[in-house]
Amino acid sequence: MISVCSRSMASKTPVGFIGLGNMGNPMAKNLMKHGYPLIIYDVFPDACKEFQEAGEQVVSSPADVAEKADRIITMLPTSINVVEAYSGANGILKKVKKGSLLIDSSTIDPSISKELAKEVEKMGAVFMDAPVSGGVGAARSGNLTFMVGGVEDEFAAAKELLGCMGSNVVYCGAVGTGQAAKICNNMLLAISMIGTAETMNLGIRLGLDPKLLTKILNMSSGRCWSSDTYNPVPGVMDGVPSANNYQGGFGTTLMAKDLGLAQDSATSTKSPIFLGSVAHQIYRVMCAKGYSKKDFSAVFQFLREEENF
Repeated sequence: MISVCSRSMASKTPVGFIGLGNMGNPMAKNLMKHGYPLIIYDVFPDACKEFQEAGEQVVSSPADVAEKADRIITMLPTSINVVEAYSGANGILKKVKKGSLLIDSSTIDPSISKELAKEVEKMGAVFMDAPVSGGVGAARSGNLTFMVGGVEDEFAAAKELLGCMGSNVVYCGAVGTGQAAKICNNMLLAISMIGTAETMNLGIRLGLDPKLLTKILNMSSGRCWSSDTYNPVPGVMDGVPSANNYQGGFGTTLMAKDLGLAQDSATSTKSPIFLGSVAHQIYRVMCAKGYSKKDFSAVFQFLREEENF
């Protein structure tokens, strides 16, 4: 079995980081805070500027990252982006070193994680899927939850890095199980956000004050993360996307993508997901109606504007 466990657990050798978007940027900064030098790449050079100014090394391709670092984290939007970063013309697999630990924190199809793991293993390296939950706020504060799939013997080596960016690092099983856990979580999140938005909209139209209704929900059995931590109604809560015209946070496009992954997984496992399927359609319609770049909690605004219902 390939092992990277011989590497000193306390070593501060360079870590490669590919993908410096809304999530990747603060995650990389937390690695820096813990003293790890970074080898950085992003398809958009502007995303690398502040890291370069901070003295981190910026390179011109994922292959160059793999040449200079034997621990690499990827944080990319879609399955296509991840496959390109690994298997593309200038991908990680072109120059990956034997014994390297490759951690993908993107949310992608579990079957693609499994395929990539096989390709990585052929090169004498180790692949683990480690998608995250918690959003941009948790990424900034270093309180993400990582759901990790891969060879259990390598979990400690992965946890050394992931623990710098998250407060919960959970081993889920073989490669792909991290993605499975993430997809299930996000399907429930979408359903509960839609439910919270519908509830708040109904309550407001029945004459209830939104802050009062939220207070009642959060001391009652309807309480959920969407109501008590990430409320979708503008003016109810500070520091959430609904307080900032739904800017930042977790984009509607990404939620639609994750629900599509849930739909595919449900089809392949013959699992009924009635509400998951409806949630997928709602977020797809939102994308088509101009909400694609807004946070997924903008489903409340979408419902408010659909007066014809």
